[in-house]
Amino acid sequence: MIGDMIAKVRKEKGMSKTELARLTDINIGHLTHIEKGERNPSHKALKNICKALDIPYQQLMYTYDKTISEEQEQYNLIEHISYNKVIAIDKISGFIDCPSSVPSSCVAIKVTDESMEPTLEKNSYAFLEFNSLLNNKDIGLFSVNKKIIIRRFFNKKGKITLKADNKEVEDIVLTNEDSFFIIGKFLTK
Repeated sequence: MIGDMIAKVRKEKGMSKTELARLTDINIGHLTHIEKGERNPSHKALKNICKALDIPYQQLMYTYDKTISEEQEQYNLIEHISYNKVIAIDKISGFIDCPSSVPSSCVAIKVTDESMEPTLEKNSYAFLEFNSLLNNKDIGLFSVNKKIIIRRFFNKKGKITLKADNKEVEDIVLTNEDSFFIIGKFLTK
């Protein structure tokens, strides 16, 4: 997935592979292998790539050892992963233990509403892995039209629906007009 993200950003920035290779001092053949997902860049190479692309290093690092399924690729979900934004946290209440069953967890998020009950209870903590592509039925943290929400992800025939487990909360069916980013996937203990 990291190669896909590098290629996506490079193209969005209007940079040729030759130019990126020159700016990073990475052989163009090696860069091609990285973008195709045939090789992973070293951490030093990734830092150099991010510097040349003028983007934060850590956001791409979250995608380092992840792969894209055929279905995720078919529906172009990589377009909904943000590489230049970070989540803003208004209040930090301290630390909680991270279970060994969720080793890729990046942060614990306090659930502030009842939309995902009974699965995620209000005022409980859920463990989030940043920049993860989702499969059907995964619970994710999303930015939809600049509003942060927790919902269950469904992608059927290219139509994305974000469903609440609480039947009293309305589902969100995304359209091309919606601004939509996947912030991460909630991990189960």
